[in-house]
Amino acid sequence: MKKLLLAFLVIIANTGIGIAVEPKPGINFKATNETIETNSGNKIEVVELFWYGCIHCYTMDPYLDKWADKLPKDVVFKRIPAIPRKNWAPGAKAYYALETLDLDHKLHERLFKAIHKEKTLNPVDQKGLVKWIAANGKLDITEVNSAFNSFSMNAKLSRSAKMFKAAGATGVPSIIIDGRYLTSSTMAGGEQNTIDIMNYIINNIRKEKTK
Repeated sequence: MKKLLLAFLVIIANTGIGIAVEPKPGINFKATNETIETNSGNKIEVVELFWYGCIHCYTMDPYLDKWADKLPKDVVFKRIPAIPRKNWAPGAKAYYALETLDLDHKLHERLFKAIHKEKTLNPVDQKGLVKWIAANGKLDITEVNSAFNSFSMNAKLSRSAKMFKAAGATGVPSIIIDGRYLTSSTMAGGEQNTIDIMNYIINNIRKEKTK
C-alpha cells in the first residue's frame, strides 16, 4: 500500500494535478478485507456499493454517471446494492428487478429522486417499490413482482451481502476497485475527491498490468 501511495504522489508531482485530500492508506483508501473475484476479464472492474435510502449515494450518483460517460475501454463500472442489514434488501431487490426488466438506465436516477427529493417512496417498502416500478416502467404489476421474486434473486442478494463484508465497507457509497482497493466519499472527503482517488488507483493498476 505504501508503494501505491508513493506512485500517487509521483503522479501528482509530475502532472501538477492535485486533489483536495492527499490520498493516505487507511484514511482515504484501503485494501479490501478479502480479495474479491472480478468477472470482467482483463478490464479493471470498479464497483459502487450503494443503497437507495442513502442520501450520500443520491448525491454521489451524478458524479459517477459523469465519470462513467467517459469510461476508458479498459475499465468496467458496475453498481451493486449493498445489504449490510435485512431492511436494505427491498432496495437491493428493486435495483436487480430494474436490471432484469432492462429499466435500470431509465429508472435508476428517478427512483433515487422519488425517495430523496420528492419523498414519495420508502426504500424499505417492497410493495411500494413494486408499484412505483410498475407505474413508471408502464408494466403490469405481476411482471414486476416476478422480477422481484425471480429464481436468481436470492443468489444476487447473497452475493451483495458477501461483497459488502469482504470489502470491509462500513457504509455507502463505497467503491471497490479491481477487487483489491476500497474508497468512499467519506474516506475521500467528498464526491469529487472520490472520483479523483478512483482515477489514481486505476492509473496505477493499469501500470501494474503493463509491466
